[in-house]
Amino acid sequence: MTFAFRLAVGAMAGLLAGPTAVCAQQQLPAQLKGEVRSDVPVATQIMRWHMNDADVNSFAFRNMDQLFTTRLVGHSGAPSPLPKVERPMDFTYSFGGKTWTAQEALERTYTNALLIMKDGRIVTEIYRNGSNERTRFMGWSMTKSITSTLVGAALADGLIASLDDPITRYLPELKGGGYDGVTIRQILQMRSGVDYEERYDFANPGIAASNHINALVRNVARFADVARTIKRKSKPGEVFAYKTIDTAVLGWLIERVSGGSVAAYTARKLWEPLGAEADGFYIMDGEPGIGREFSGAGFNATLRDWARFGQMMLDQGVINGKRVVSADWVKAAQTPAGPEDGPEGGYGYQWWTMANSPAYSAIGLQGQYVYIDPASRTVVVKLSYFPPQDGEVSQETLAFLAAASAWKPQS
Repeated sequence: MTFAFRLAVGAMAGLLAGPTAVCAQQQLPAQLKGEVRSDVPVATQIMRWHMNDADVNSFAFRNMDQLFTTRLVGHSGAPSPLPKVERPMDFTYSFGGKTWTAQEALERTYTNALLIMKDGRIVTEIYRNGSNERTRFMGWSMTKSITSTLVGAALADGLIASLDDPITRYLPELKGGGYDGVTIRQILQMRSGVDYEERYDFANPGIAASNHINALVRNVARFADVARTIKRKSKPGEVFAYKTIDTAVLGWLIERVSGGSVAAYTARKLWEPLGAEADGFYIMDGEPGIGREFSGAGFNATLRDWARFGQMMLDQGVINGKRVVSADWVKAAQTPAGPEDGPEGGYGYQWWTMANSPAYSAIGLQGQYVYIDPASRTVVVKLSYFPPQDGEVSQETLAFLAAASAWKPQS
């Protein structure tokens, strides 16, 4: 028997006998270990932890229902028609001292899907990276604009008496903390004054990152619950500071005044009258059956249904002959509460406004846009997968969106 043969027989015997050591399983990073035990499987926690990373986010942002417990926002009835007259994107845009074609922007700005509408007609509809018309895309903070619209509906329904009511009139649980004495309007404008730094450094988590980890990765807390004990940093109404906790409080408000879930109110007051063609969904925070919809950044919908939402806003709250919200609300939502000197411009009721332009936009983390330009009657929906540190990509995207708005397709 040769040495080689004996070695092969020994190796085979070892395989048949099974491993002599237990293979290492995935280990939670230190930041995900907490005093409260999480029932979320380790592999799922780790995937949620990495879902924004550049090597997986193109897939994660269109498959959130595979990662999270969700709550459906049902559609019903015939969809609002979106006439289609596709035209080649034969326009260019300027950025970084160079001129780029619209087609080049698709790859340069990490595009998963793109839809351009002119005067209510689709002229461009593009799906990439395995997505299609049935794919439901994560809106991230475009959800804030959805939540704002629901507040407008609740005001019209008389469920909220006035935007100048203190939030504690409806959520007495917030008395004694940073939200005590803050009005609903101030929260809509991100001028609550509460001490909540919107910084998502997961390696060194502060209050925002820790809240994200506990509510959404580990599911051991409700995202809005931190509002009960949060401190005050500035006088309400004086300082603009973008923070998702403000919108989470608005979601809690909608839940309270509607007497049901945010998803149910979204279906009744927005998704059904909008004539959506597919169900949307929210990802949920906290423990299954106990948590609530992540109303600050957790709504998912198809490309066309995001476009319907934008078209409704462009048409002053009406779509397919149905009024969804009042024209006064649409006007107020896109009116900046302060100067338009930020990187995206100014801020209205959970909508970004563009400096030196009538355009405004819902904007979500890492490249999600519902961009509306009343002057050119244009709606652009761009669903992207920017790297976490997007650098100049967001500014290049704004240049592309402005050029798409100015584009006049040949008939």
